[in-house]
Amino acid sequence: MKTFEELGVAPEIRRAIEEMGYESPMPVQEEVIPYLLDEVRDVIALAQTGTGKTAAFGLPLLQKVDVKKNVPQALILAPTRELCLQIAGDLADYSKYIDNLRVLPVYGGSSIDSQIKTLRRGVQVIVATPGRLIDLINRRTVDLENIKYVVLDEADEMLNMGFTESIDEILSKVPDTRSMLLFSATMPNEIAKITKKYMREPKDITIGRKNEGSVNVKHVYYMVHAKDKYLALKRIADYNPSIYGIVFCRTRRETQEIADKLIQDGYSADSLHGDLSQSQRDYVMQKFRMHNIQLLIATDVAARGLDVDSLTHVINYGLPDDIESYNHRSGRTGRAGKTGISIAIAHVKEKGKIREIEKIMNKKFEAATVPSGDEICEKQLLSFADKIEKVKVNEDEIARLLPSIYRRLEWLEKEDIIKRVVSMEFNRLIDYYREADDIEAPSDRYNSRDDRGMTSRNSRRGEDRFESRGNGGSRGAEKGYARLFINLGRTDNANPATLMGLINDFVPGKVRIGRIDLLPNFSFFEVPEADAQRVISGLKGQEQNGRRISVEEAQGGAPAERREGSRRPSFGGGSGGGDRAPKRREGGNPSYGSGGDKKEHRKGGRKPKFS
Repeated sequence: MKTFEELGVAPEIRRAIEEMGYESPMPVQEEVIPYLLDEVRDVIALAQTGTGKTAAFGLPLLQKVDVKKNVPQALILAPTRELCLQIAGDLADYSKYIDNLRVLPVYGGSSIDSQIKTLRRGVQVIVATPGRLIDLINRRTVDLENIKYVVLDEADEMLNMGFTESIDEILSKVPDTRSMLLFSATMPNEIAKITKKYMREPKDITIGRKNEGSVNVKHVYYMVHAKDKYLALKRIADYNPSIYGIVFCRTRRETQEIADKLIQDGYSADSLHGDLSQSQRDYVMQKFRMHNIQLLIATDVAARGLDVDSLTHVINYGLPDDIESYNHRSGRTGRAGKTGISIAIAHVKEKGKIREIEKIMNKKFEAATVPSGDEICEKQLLSFADKIEKVKVNEDEIARLLPSIYRRLEWLEKEDIIKRVVSMEFNRLIDYYREADDIEAPSDRYNSRDDRGMTSRNSRRGEDRFESRGNGGSRGAEKGYARLFINLGRTDNANPATLMGLINDFVPGKVRIGRIDLLPNFSFFEVPEADAQRVISGLKGQEQNGRRISVEEAQGGAPAERREGSRRPSFGGGSGGGDRAPKRREGGNPSYGSGGDKKEHRKGGRKPKFS
């Protein structure tokens, strides 16, 4: 392995990075630095998050900047404010001993006037988010005519976030003679288009396989019913007492809801998503970096560029739609030579997606079982014993108090003292899990619906009834069946299989499906009367493609089609009979409560406090 000196890094830069703890170059740095120092040309570097990409392009650029020229010479584009600040901070640290070299982060959410003033005083390196840089270009307050080097960091994510047009506009303002460096964790087709359009015979440098995850990350999945995902998340957190990680959710709404639940249940957690103000996001990130919270619940975009190297876990609260997103998520842990665990809390329908990720990333997922209450208690107790064993004792401070303590406890044997200390700490935890049901794993037959009572024959029965009725016919429920309204229809891409899948996902036990009326904006379906309230409770408050589900018992028996014509059904009104959606409650909208719970929720719900 070479040293930074052998790579050609200047003494003043080596002095700075040695003080930062850099001992030897990482693989991407060993490949990229000498190439760029020899002659900065177009480069495409593919390497995972946390592998030292910033130093790989930052050190040679800083070394080649002419500090005698007080104009921007290097432009680094990043997709988010957090990554922008991280890169700028690192470059400032690397250039600590280079006199008169100035680096300016340019990003939204901060005073544009102060950024303009700094630009007028002169800088050599600009690190920018595309939106704010275009704003400065339009104000004619930034000069890019002397730019020699353009770096696109996290290029794949910039394209995912819709910055393609912004990148086009920015690159049209820099000289054609500039060199372009593209750094990315993955290589989707959109990246290939950029390289063809803007780069001249680029040098390809790939560390590891394309789209391959970090070798330091272990990949695990827990297969659960959708209704048990939150309970599984809590048990995973309890089973890992020292967990310090990010829980990725798909939407801002889900992110906030999961964070709120965890906080309410006594967990050390907070949320990070686009609906937060910049000051709120900064506050949350400060708490997370200082380890004042253990779990950060975040969206993919909000977590982009987080500079946290000591994460133990990344938890996917459901798998993302594309492999690149999973790759980025898992790359948040296992950084800087450390190991980490990437967990997926998956639904049976996502099993194929897991296999696809395994194939593309050449990684094998380990199937795990959600920990039982006994396993969690044992793990917590052993962790507590480990803390006792390693606690630092301040002999001088407690020496004067020990004689009184010894006298007070002298009647107890050592074993009795240990039992009492442990019980004092963990009685609530033990009581909490004593009454909690274990989480039921989905059956292997789940995909055929057989394990939930909707056999292939019954599923087909529902579809036949829907297809054979056309647009008319009686809408009275069959004897022994209840007719239910659901606010999903064909415009929501709903079909009989969708309704059956929702019931499989969120309603415990076996449920038979009778006739189905699938309409443009809402639908009706029949279930046995004895199961109606269980179905309503299970589906209440759940979501389908981002839309909150509302299910209630329909009223009347005449055709429902005449009620169509608006996005939501007309509730109440008139006395002419017919199928009606449930009456509108006070305030004008149906009440969308939370979904059904189970024993573990009812049994206090909250995580017991251990002190």
